[in-house]
Amino acid sequence: MKLHCEVEVVCRHLPTLGLRNRGKGVRAILSLCQQMPRAGAERDSPPPARLRIATLKDKLGTCYQQLKGNIEKFFTKFVDEGKATVRLKEPSVDICLSKASSSNLKNFLSAVRLAHKGIVEVPVSTLNPVKTSEFEKFRIKMVITSKKDYPLSRNFPYSLEHLQVSYCGLVRVDMRMLCLKNLKKLDLSHNHIKKLPATIGDLIHLQELDLSDNHLESFSIVLCQSTLQKSLQNLDLSQNKIRALPVQFCQLRELTDLKLDDNELVQLPFKIGQLTNLRFLSAARNKLSVLPNELKNLLLEHLDLFGNPFEKPDIPVVKLQIPLTLFEFSARTVLSSRIPYGRDTIPFHLCQDLDTAKTCVCGRVCLDSFIQETVMVNLHSIANTVVLLGSTGATEAPIISYYCSVTCCTQSDMRR
Repeated sequence: MKLHCEVEVVCRHLPTLGLRNRGKGVRAILSLCQQMPRAGAERDSPPPARLRIATLKDKLGTCYQQLKGNIEKFFTKFVDEGKATVRLKEPSVDICLSKASSSNLKNFLSAVRLAHKGIVEVPVSTLNPVKTSEFEKFRIKMVITSKKDYPLSRNFPYSLEHLQVSYCGLVRVDMRMLCLKNLKKLDLSHNHIKKLPATIGDLIHLQELDLSDNHLESFSIVLCQSTLQKSLQNLDLSQNKIRALPVQFCQLRELTDLKLDDNELVQLPFKIGQLTNLRFLSAARNKLSVLPNELKNLLLEHLDLFGNPFEKPDIPVVKLQIPLTLFEFSARTVLSSRIPYGRDTIPFHLCQDLDTAKTCVCGRVCLDSFIQETVMVNLHSIANTVVLLGSTGATEAPIISYYCSVTCCTQSDMRR
């Protein structure tokens, strides 16, 4: 029985000697082996199972003492993530396993547990060197750019960290891709995908997602609230048919690069200022007429808004409520006091109202009582490099601002 994974062998005596382990695993094949007796030798009992670790550089591998009664402890808290540790008594080492198929890992550990008890119920290997072809299953990167190369009858290598499937005419995301728990980069550009499955959010290591040149019309709230919040850094949604991004999109706070070119966006998420790690933003050739006020909170290195039909500032829109309604007053209190809320505590439509609350330049929030004003802002105050907005060479664009009171509006006008 064999297991493909990354292995790090940690000697437990090193810390007492003031030494440290390397801290990095290597691609290896673990196998349960038996030393077969020589021809003609008596066979009183089957030989004990042993654990062997073979690598591409050492195909014969390192074989440890028999497993029967030689395992001190199993660490399996993260087995669903393809990680586990087997602690041997002799020698005093911890065999740390990672980047394994969770199902294969569970089966292998079950066999090792039985071997520890002296029971061998699965086929075991001999101590012959591992073939080089077996290590080909450790592919980290796969690039497919034509339909004829697309794997229809076989699975993707589970160890993949970078997968590109382009120009294959996909109309949906292949669910087999979503079982690749080690994926860091997924490129599905130049296909015909119309909708994204929520399970993309289960790829906990995904850092780069390229969905450019597809037929997407939206980016779901479920994805915005998935584990992508903690991992996703680069997102390319250019050349699609997206008209709007949800407010929850700004919960993807690890984003550093965001490409939205050649869509049908009429506005950017008005809480875009929450993307504090964003450094590169491109939304050229959309239908943007104004920009959200929170864009001014970003510290970008590059900003491209070329080819959008920006409008000139108009007269302010006054929607002040004097006195404030009970709803407005309550909503402002909840948000300013940072009182937690959700669908389990208040109706869904109230959650939506609170999520879409506007922020005054003074920092206070407002919902239905506000003054709206559009002002021209030089985009160089937001980004170091700005792509010119048109043939005139302009770098100023209209940004919409909200004020919770006449006082805030007046003070803002005085500062300008």
